[in-house]
Amino acid sequence: MRMMNRLAVLAGVAFMAFATATTADARTLKLNHNNPEDHPLHKSMEFMGKRVEELTNGDIKIRVYANAQLGNQRESMELMQNGSLDMARSNASELEAFEESYSALNLPFIFANEEHYYKVLSGEIGDDILAASKDKGFVGLAYYVEGARSFYSNKEIRTPADLKGMKIRVQPSPTAIRMVELLGGSPTPIAFGELYSALQQGVVDGAENNPLALTVNRHGEIAKVFSENEHTMIPSVVMISTQTWDSLSAEQQKALKQAARESMDFHREGWNKQVAEGKALAEKEMGVKFIAVDKAPFAAAVQPMYEEAAAKSPRVADLIKRIQAAAN
Repeated sequence: MRMMNRLAVLAGVAFMAFATATTADARTLKLNHNNPEDHPLHKSMEFMGKRVEELTNGDIKIRVYANAQLGNQRESMELMQNGSLDMARSNASELEAFEESYSALNLPFIFANEEHYYKVLSGEIGDDILAASKDKGFVGLAYYVEGARSFYSNKEIRTPADLKGMKIRVQPSPTAIRMVELLGGSPTPIAFGELYSALQQGVVDGAENNPLALTVNRHGEIAKVFSENEHTMIPSVVMISTQTWDSLSAEQQKALKQAARESMDFHREGWNKQVAEGKALAEKEMGVKFIAVDKAPFAAAVQPMYEEAAAKSPRVADLIKRIQAAAN
């Protein structure tokens, strides 16, 4: 029933877009995501929309729908794959269920630092992964950095032993689930939109994300300790339906790729500033305590994941080697 409602909304949106088109060639693409409008991800997608409109002289526009208006991330992926939704924003963690290549980006501690992270995303390896899903119904256009993910709860998590017995919310990703298992916690997949109430009601004892989840999503109202073990750097990914992509002219595709690439840099520039402001706000107004953590015990505990991932897929094994080599 929920999916039928989403399809009805999308049908209405499609009609409105058609009715308001200013020329026969003008086209408005619908882009859905699950963050609020004041989130940096939303602002970066809005930037991309403005740039593609400029580059195509108004022939291509993007309307960005925040707060999962057209469906949650899983629903958006399915709608995009069947051509009912033009574009969506998800993250590499959830995308590995649709395209195995993304699992290489999700491995804990695979990136040496932020520079290595962005070098991979903005280079040949990143492009290779974005293009890998074309026959699966979607094409990646750009990555948006979301910093490093760490654990937060009402308990200090300084070593993997501190996670023992804790129910930790994870994304519905085999890699995220395996990571928490190896660290001694109990992984609990829950939709992000349901996490606030899950923390509030004790359905989970903690979660893992970047620091902005504390402020933008108000998780700092409940979870008062952010343990900076920085286990993963998982990017968001902006995608387009293969059906929509193939319906664009070569010139339009080029303009969309350029707009997406420019929005990557735009997003990166503003991200660190907003995270610093968010941490200060979480400390001052929410009473969140940030603690430094020795990462070595966490990194050691998850090492089996590298061999497991490589054994499952030659493709992923090759990507792991290439990513690690790019750190040098």
